[in-house]
Amino acid sequence: MKKVKILDKEFKMAISSATIKRAIEEVATKINNDYFDEEILFLSILNGSFMFTSDLVKRIKPLCQVSFVKLSSYAGESSTGIFKELIGLNENIEGRKVIVIEDIVDTGATIETIVKQLKVMKPDSVKVATLLFKPQSYQENLMIDYIGLEMPEDFLIGYGLDYNGYGRNFEDIYSLIK
Repeated sequence: MKKVKILDKEFKMAISSATIKRAIEEVATKINNDYFDEEILFLSILNGSFMFTSDLVKRIKPLCQVSFVKLSSYAGESSTGIFKELIGLNENIEGRKVIVIEDIVDTGATIETIVKQLKVMKPDSVKVATLLFKPQSYQENLMIDYIGLEMPEDFLIGYGLDYNGYGRNFEDIYSLIK
């Protein structure tokens, strides 16, 4: 079993890079089919979704733009429940088709906050794409339109996900050994 140590925690491999690539290919195919003749604005949530965003948009066929917003709600292994917008959206999204890209959706509080803020700006539509989804943790009613992989409630690092800023660079995803 492949393991890594970050600071004071040990993690075991949970998802291989090959599995991640297949999941991204499936999400891209669905988006390409849904938007085959339309323009898309991808709104990537930093920091965690940067790797997923990069690999996803490389596979998108319709005309698209990518913009970034940074929201933070995590400290260590759990959410603080406090959302801070650190980098704002510079594009006018009125009348546009927007797909929000997240690395992981667990409780849904972050994505719910983002979508509510975006809807005030009168886009044509707002959909959500996430690499990882934790259905047992999800507490919101917002539909997650594009899901790469469903995961248990484990704390995960790698492929953009971090523990106190470390571990984002791993090509595989690892879960905390308890």
